[in-house]
Amino acid sequence: MSLTKKIDFALIIKVKNANPNGDPLNGNRPRTDYDGKGEITDVCLKRKLRDRLQSAGQAIFVQSDEKKTDGMASLKNRAESDEFGVGKKVFDPKKTSKDEASKILCEKWFDVRAFGQVFAFGKSEDAAGVSIAIRGPVTIQSAFSVEPVRVTSTQITKSVNGEGDGTKKSSDTMGMKHRVDEAVYTVYGAITPQLAERTGFSDADAEMIKSLLPKLFEGDASSARPEGSMAVEKVFWWEHNSKAGQYSSAKVHHSLQVNPDGSHNSEALKTLSGLEPEIIAGF
Repeated sequence: MSLTKKIDFALIIKVKNANPNGDPLNGNRPRTDYDGKGEITDVCLKRKLRDRLQSAGQAIFVQSDEKKTDGMASLKNRAESDEFGVGKKVFDPKKTSKDEASKILCEKWFDVRAFGQVFAFGKSEDAAGVSIAIRGPVTIQSAFSVEPVRVTSTQITKSVNGEGDGTKKSSDTMGMKHRVDEAVYTVYGAITPQLAERTGFSDADAEMIKSLLPKLFEGDASSARPEGSMAVEKVFWWEHNSKAGQYSSAKVHHSLQVNPDGSHNSEALKTLSGLEPEIIAGF
């Protein structure tokens, strides 16, 4: 059974001495907008959520290179793999409708029925190429800091293995490392029942996302984001009383007022009559 109620959610994220989301077009400096506020893109956040879902045992279509579990070299190979029973084995344009193929793809992969995906099946000997666009019910916005961020840049030296017999040390190279000293970010999202009906996204799927959002940065440590430098402080989970929802997502999200220290205005959350969020502490 698909999702029975509209859901809105929000996260307060604390960052200390980490690079939340580097910009490869700007020397991997932390992303900022024109006002100097820090940014973590929606793509980055969905990547982390996919990783947590995969660690929880869910089948994920868009897997990161370092977390691949099936050895597939590309999304195309994964979609057409005999192992999954999808792709060419299932989608024959002469026998299978796009709706039937979409149902199979959504049933197999959690991230497909949650976020959506575009599948492009190439030409076969007796059929033209076909594209299947699946629109998912879960949307996540980019995260932005409450105040402009202060970025510290440090020059570093990097040593790499040299060629030869190992008796000579290779020359060090110079590089830069960037970090946000300390900041609070907020991110908002929603889950839409009308789209969930098309992908089969269920109440149980929503509960799975709800359980993993507080752990969004667990198992995500790197040199740029040391363990403990990024954490979800709180998750706000609004569950409406119907599929249509009592209020628009914009009004719900605006009811969360976050202070620079990461605290929030409790009274503002009570302004929406009949709809108060469940507040979940970070992991």
